[in-house]
Amino acid sequence: MDRRNDLTTQLCVACLGAGVITTVAVAQGQNPITALGITVFSAVAAVMVGQVL
Repeated sequence: MDRRNDLTTQLCVACLGAGVITTVAVAQGQNPITALGITVFSAVAAVMVGQVL
C-alpha cells in the first residue's frame, strides 16, 4: 500500500510542477487542450523516470 501512495504523491507533485509551466504557456496564447496534454505527458514521464532511478 505504501508504494501506491508513493506513486500517487509523485504523480501529484509532477502534475503541479508541469502545471505551472502550462499556465504560463496558456497565458501566452497556447491552446489549453495542447497544454493539458503536455502536462499529463510530462507528469507521467517524470514518474516513470523517478521509478527507474
